[in-house]
Amino acid sequence: MSQYYELGDATLWNPSNGASRLFLCQVALFEEEIGLASGIGPMESDEAEVGFDSFEGFLSALLVWRGQTNHAVVQALSDGFIATCVVLAERAGATLCWPESDVGEWQERVRGQATRLAGFMAC
Repeated sequence: MSQYYELGDATLWNPSNGASRLFLCQVALFEEEIGLASGIGPMESDEAEVGFDSFEGFLSALLVWRGQTNHAVVQALSDGFIATCVVLAERAGATLCWPESDVGEWQERVRGQATRLAGFMAC
């Protein structure tokens, strides 16, 4: 079985139930952490609608939040989730607002991880 993350008529991602469940738990965690809704709707009948504007704003806020931490464990725990979100954002045609102070190694590393993940994220 699998689930679908949809933006209008476009499927952004079609993960397995297990990967989707883990992702949605992380979505809820980061929504709480940064105090902003993600725009990823509830999973109903194996489909979740992604609200473009809300998701774009959520990811921008998440990038700022991540750019402000120097905690190595928080960085490590966050970067995989962020890379997954970057794939979804790029597929949706969103503009990513990376913090200006982090336009170097971290951005390159997360973008590289997103590029690798995209090959495993069926749509």
